[in-house]
Amino acid sequence: MLLDLKLPKIDGLQILEMIRQSPRTRKLVVVVMTSSGENRDLKACYDLGVNSYIVKPLDFQQFVEMSQQVGFYWMLINQMPSLD
Repeated sequence: MLLDLKLPKIDGLQILEMIRQSPRTRKLVVVVMTSSGENRDLKACYDLGVNSYIVKPLDFQQFVEMSQQVGFYWMLINQMPSLD
């Protein structure tokens, strides 16, 4: 799951906390992709069990390339145990 911290109606950290509290979703891979490079956000996400934290580049083409690399890594390279 790609999760942004800056959402319109709910804070992304609240969503991450809900994901990690539920037995059905606590092992879900969560990658935060956000504009915030602040250490407090980074620390809060890792404290809540995020799998990866990425600061989005401002340039659109760089964002597209980074998104492709992230998808490639998590879908094809990374090995995960079965969720059962």
